Amino acid sequence: MIEPSVHLFLADPDTAPFLADELRRAAPNAVQHEVEGLGIATDVPLEGLRLAFARQTLPAAAEIQAASINAWADRIIDATTGVFPDDQPWRLHLWPQYGEGKAGLHRCELIHASLVERMKKRRRRLLRSLVDSDTVFDAQTSLVQCILTSPETGWISTSQAPQAYALRSLISSFPRGEVPLADDKSAPSRAFTKLVESEQRLGRQIEHGQTCVDLGASPGSWSYVPIQRGASVIAIDRSELREDLMRNPRLHFEVADAFKYKPPQTVDWLMCDVIAAPQRSIDLLLEWLREKRMRNFIVTIKFKGQDEYPLLDILKREAPPLCADFHLTRLCANKNEVCAFGVV
Repeated sequence: MIEPSVHLFLADPDTAPFLADELRRAAPNAVQHEVEGLGIATDVPLEGLRLAFARQTLPAAAEIQAASINAWADRIIDATTGVFPDDQPWRLHLWPQYGEGKAGLHRCELIHASLVERMKKRRRRLLRSLVDSDTVFDAQTSLVQCILTSPETGWISTSQAPQAYALRSLISSFPRGEVPLADDKSAPSRAFTKLVESEQRLGRQIEHGQTCVDLGASPGSWSYVPIQRGASVIAIDRSELREDLMRNPRLHFEVADAFKYKPPQTVDWLMCDVIAAPQRSIDLLLEWLREKRMRNFIVTIKFKGQDEYPLLDILKREAPPLCADFHLTRLCANKNEVCAFGVV
C-alpha cells in the first residue's frame, strides 16, 4: 500500500515516462512511485505545479480495498466525513481502470446506486448537495474521486473546496480527465477537435460577435469553429482557406507571416495551430501575452520528437504571471503536441 500523503497523477500509457520526467524537473528531491496502468504517485508539492502530461490529478490519494459493492459505497461516504459539510456542493468522479469490457462500468453503476441508497438513509443533506456536472469547477464545490483498479482495489481522493478550483490547471472537471472528441464532418479537418476540447477544459468558448485571430489558419479548421458561431476571424497564412470559408463575410484573410503579424487592436481570441518548432510557438505566445494583444488564447505547441519537451518549462514559468487563468495540457485530441490555453 502507498501512504495517503502522496498525490496520484494519471497519464496515458504512452506518456507516463514524460510525466515522470516533468515531475523530476519540477521537484528533483520528491519520491516517485510508478503505479502500473495509472501514472505516477509522488509527494511533490502541488502549489504552483504545472504538468502537461498529467491527464488527471488525485490530491492526497489513498490506496484502498473494498470487498463488496456496499463496502465501496461506504468508503466513498467515509471520504466525505469530517472533510466538508454535508450541505456543501460536491462532485463524485467514479470510474473503473481495469478490464476491457463493461464489467467495470457496471460495477461502478452498482456502487453509485448503493451510495445513493445509503445517503438517503443517513446522509440526506449530502445526497442533496451532490452535483452532476462536468462544467469547470467553482470555488464552492468539493470533489471526491474514486478509481477502481480491480473489483476490490482502487484509490480515493477528496479535494475540499476550494482546492479543485484553485488547482484547476491540474484537476480536470471531467472524470479521469478525458473529454469526448467533438464530431463535425463539415469541418475542413479533424484539427478543430483540439480547439473545441481546449474550450471545454477552459470553461468558456468563442461566441457570436467576438473577434479572433487564427495564425497559420489554412485549411481553416480552427477558423471554421468561430465562423459557425457568428464570430469574426482574421486568418493569417501563406495559403488560402477552404473556398466556402474564404467567401464568408466574417472572415478576413491576409497573406502574412504568422510570427510577425500584430492585430490593429486587442482581439477576443488568439488561435494558433501553426506547424513550427516548439520554441517559435512558445516565443510567439509569450510575446502576445506580454503585449496583451488578446483576451483569451488557444495555442498548440508541436514537437517532432521527444527531446524538446523540457522547453515547456519556459511556458510554465513565464506564462502564468501574465494570465488570469493558464493551462498547459496534452489534450485527448493531441498527438505529439501540447495545447496552451487560458484567459489574460
